[in-house]
Amino acid sequence: MHFKYKASWHVSLAVSLALTSISGYSNAQETKVKELDNSELEQITVYGKHNQLIMESGTATKSNMSLMQTPAAVVVVDKLLFTEQAGATLQESLRNVSGLSQAGNNYGVGDNLSIRGLGVNYAYDGMYGGADLENSYNPTRTMTNVESVEVLKGPATGLYGMGNAGGVINLIEKKPQQEEAYEVRATLGQWNNYGVMFDATGGITDDTAFRIVANYETTDGYRDVSQERAELYASLSHDFSDDNKVLVSAAYIDDAIQVDSIGHPVRLIDLSLFDAEPGSITADDFVNGDADAGGLQLTEEQIQTLVDTLTATDGWQPYDLGDTSLISPISTPNDGEELRIKARQDLDLADDWFLMHQLQFRSYSTDYIRQTAAYNYIYHDRNGVINLDPRAPLVEDDVLYPFAARRQEYRNITAQEDTWQYFADLRNNWSSGALRGEHLMSFNYEYRDMEYQQLSIWDADDTRSDPVPYIYDIREPNWPTGTFDDYVTDYTTAGSLRSKYDKTASAWGVSFQEVVYFSDALTARAGGAYSGVSQTYTNQTTDSNPEYDTDDNGFTYNLGLNYQFSDQLATFINHSKGRTAYSILGSLSADDNRPDAESVSWDLGARFTAFDEELLGSIVFFDTARTNLRYSNPLFEDDPEDAAYNIDVPEYYYDEQDRTQGVELDLNMMLNEQWSLNFNATYQDAITEPGDHAASQAEEQTKGIPETFASLWTSYSYEFDGLINPVKFSVGMTYEDERSISASAFGIDYAIVEAYTVWDAAVTYQGDSWDLQLNIDNLTNESYYSKAMYLGGLPGETRNAKLTATYHF
Repeated sequence: MHFKYKASWHVSLAVSLALTSISGYSNAQETKVKELDNSELEQITVYGKHNQLIMESGTATKSNMSLMQTPAAVVVVDKLLFTEQAGATLQESLRNVSGLSQAGNNYGVGDNLSIRGLGVNYAYDGMYGGADLENSYNPTRTMTNVESVEVLKGPATGLYGMGNAGGVINLIEKKPQQEEAYEVRATLGQWNNYGVMFDATGGITDDTAFRIVANYETTDGYRDVSQERAELYASLSHDFSDDNKVLVSAAYIDDAIQVDSIGHPVRLIDLSLFDAEPGSITADDFVNGDADAGGLQLTEEQIQTLVDTLTATDGWQPYDLGDTSLISPISTPNDGEELRIKARQDLDLADDWFLMHQLQFRSYSTDYIRQTAAYNYIYHDRNGVINLDPRAPLVEDDVLYPFAARRQEYRNITAQEDTWQYFADLRNNWSSGALRGEHLMSFNYEYRDMEYQQLSIWDADDTRSDPVPYIYDIREPNWPTGTFDDYVTDYTTAGSLRSKYDKTASAWGVSFQEVVYFSDALTARAGGAYSGVSQTYTNQTTDSNPEYDTDDNGFTYNLGLNYQFSDQLATFINHSKGRTAYSILGSLSADDNRPDAESVSWDLGARFTAFDEELLGSIVFFDTARTNLRYSNPLFEDDPEDAAYNIDVPEYYYDEQDRTQGVELDLNMMLNEQWSLNFNATYQDAITEPGDHAASQAEEQTKGIPETFASLWTSYSYEFDGLINPVKFSVGMTYEDERSISASAFGIDYAIVEAYTVWDAAVTYQGDSWDLQLNIDNLTNESYYSKAMYLGGLPGETRNAKLTATYHF
């Protein structure tokens, strides 16, 4: 069929033009810039600001290495850009980063992003901020208290502890300032979207400063996917001396975000069973399954009724439900509550010796009821039988319901995660003759304690609860009455209690990094780290409470070389190896002898500037992979009643890998005082390479990851007669290539969400003490799917407007 993905072994190139808006400063950079007088500050160019931002953040190297000396792929997006785009959440604010894309929607709960098609770690000022080991808990992060976002691509285990293969997304938070400043911001938008934010900072004494940021925002949401959030951030800095500075900060977030884990579903018709193309299937192409084997027997009239509902996209694209959502009133928003408390100390220990260490406590709880499944079966082959119940069209009292959804499940999930973390970085600047460099020694430790429980109820296809009514028509759903508890049969393992466990994870690492400046042109970096992860699991659903534990330990490293041909051109090569610990939930077996998961990456890049540093760009060729992935052995069968019973073979193999190859080009242009342009585009080949023992040796496109995506944001300031200040006009474009849908287990050979292009715009006027900004998203009212999900697509918002007013005093 014309829409099927054809895997290839070729080495692909991914071009990513990532434009970072760099007119603002991160707080880490502001401290250094404030030491300059006005004449020096005025001389800092566009590139100079960006270079300062990279140097002070230390994301890529944790050293004072400038951007043109850095042998790593790193992109920084500052406050100005995501303010112009009115991005409230992390997912909305990072469309300007090459290689960064959505990775499904984590069942509708929290952030789920990928770099180069692989998993990411989230951090606040270099400290873990939730989501790791594939099973911990993930809030939806906002930009309320964020000054800039840094994206480091590739494994970073040596610098940041246990991590994912894709890289690190580091959010730089607002810090106290000595200069007194206050800001009030109000927002008003469609779907009853409104909010208010207050930001206050200033000096208490010459050595002590504070900052308070509070925010509340709510919206009914497109398709009634509501959100409500209350946030409070507080920080206090004190300089005991020039050599001893302390920062204490706290964050509290209470949000309620509606869960949409279905979106628009794919109608389940196995097109590989037909010779006809989609849209031309007739009743003659349908056959009933083997009645003796349990196949559903449809009459000729019922088959024709079913065929009459088919469209050309059924079986390989989501069915467009318009503004309708499959979110039952039994479902409840994710009630997430997060508390973070952190203390940081910066010490100058002696000449050229510097210590920065941080201690953080983080607590996150979640409680929600989400609807899963709701499968609309049309024509499905299971175990060689067509329409084997319950994976078959719904027929009740001889009436066929062609748009029915069955095998529904509602899951009530409650979880609590508490984390302690300690990070320490000791740096020494040294010189010897013509050589100079930096020693960096780092230590990290964290401990997590997690509690989890899942209760479930089902429709009549499962007897473990009182049956929830079938959805007879997904286009106009009939919803059940009552609450979740009304359908609970019992709270035992034989009933609604699906899972209940306690889990702990502890991780530690020590690393050493050496940076050597051989000359003004040549820079080398080499680092190594030894890290370990230990996890325990206790099942609370049985009297015996079985316990399991697992350990992942090993050495990781990074090697980089940078050569600066001139002030305008530099090139670098970087190789890194990381460790990505398995989730203990992936294999609850006391004798599971699995190898450690690893990640490897190669980067070859160049950076360049031009036009008095008003243009800044880089190009990076990369090959990044996560290795030693587990998959099941089809010959293993532990059911003694099964004819294929065989436990003398391995249950799992561990030689599969996810691999992405490509090239990224980062670019920023300030064309003149009035006109700036930001642009990024990515072409990448993200595939799953099967292991030697896999049933199929065909490579597959990584689920939900596009091959090509691009984003443009350009702003122009125009001076009107009668206005004191110019009006800024901004236009943005986002393009996303088609993405595959995870559906092969349900008779769907290959399903996609189609490519789309969305245009956005903004108009901003800045007065002396106030700003007014109007954002209009999806100008052309494009119908599209923003994410590829499990058996469906998440509809993107229709055209909408948002007004933001800000007052500074």
